[in-house]
Amino acid sequence: MKITYIHHSSFLVEGSEFYLLFDYFQGKVPDLSEEKPLYVFASHRHGDHFSRVIFELEKVHPNICYILSSDIKTKQVPAEFLSKTTFLGKNMEERIGDLVVETFHSTDEGVAFLVTAGGKTIYHAGDLNDWTWTLEPDDWNEKMRRVYRKIVDGIKDKEIDAAFLPLDGRQEGEFYQGMDYFLRTVPDVKAVFPMHFWEDYSVIKRIKEMKESENYRSKIYDIAYEGQEFLID
Repeated sequence: MKITYIHHSSFLVEGSEFYLLFDYFQGKVPDLSEEKPLYVFASHRHGDHFSRVIFELEKVHPNICYILSSDIKTKQVPAEFLSKTTFLGKNMEERIGDLVVETFHSTDEGVAFLVTAGGKTIYHAGDLNDWTWTLEPDDWNEKMRRVYRKIVDGIKDKEIDAAFLPLDGRQEGEFYQGMDYFLRTVPDVKAVFPMHFWEDYSVIKRIKEMKESENYRSKIYDIAYEGQEFLID
């Protein structure tokens, strides 16, 4: 598969018979072959994960399908695209075209996606993360951590070829907790791509230098710029 980092939490995944575009709201989408279907995902309604600009992609790639979290209102979708749009809530599984899409509850808005396509399994967390913050009360952080870990525990037996996981430096000393727990709990992940780091690429180096990442740091890909491409088996 070829994976292109576009911006923030947006990635394009290209397989032999499909394109998957996640959480696109700005940035340059690579040129696409019209022979492959394009599946466009939006994990939730926040402006850094969803924009109506995704419906402009149909002008250059008409073989397109939209898979949106159900917290995105129907009125956000132009009427002519509703027949090409599937809304999914939490804890659902549905076959869409050549894909099997499973969703998980998020600790923020919307859902996380687990997509099986062409013999590959891709996980995009959206805003499912351990959102603990140094300035939040202890009881709030404890509840967040408990809920996040319960959701991830339900994913632990999945075999994942590529995982897109938040790594947000705004969380200060807590920035690595979500990725760390996910990768310690879900052992069968081949490739990991940090996201949601607000153009602070340094957080990738930081987690890879931590003792906590010793057993999984080799799986984490170094992202350095928008448009960067990666080839994975």
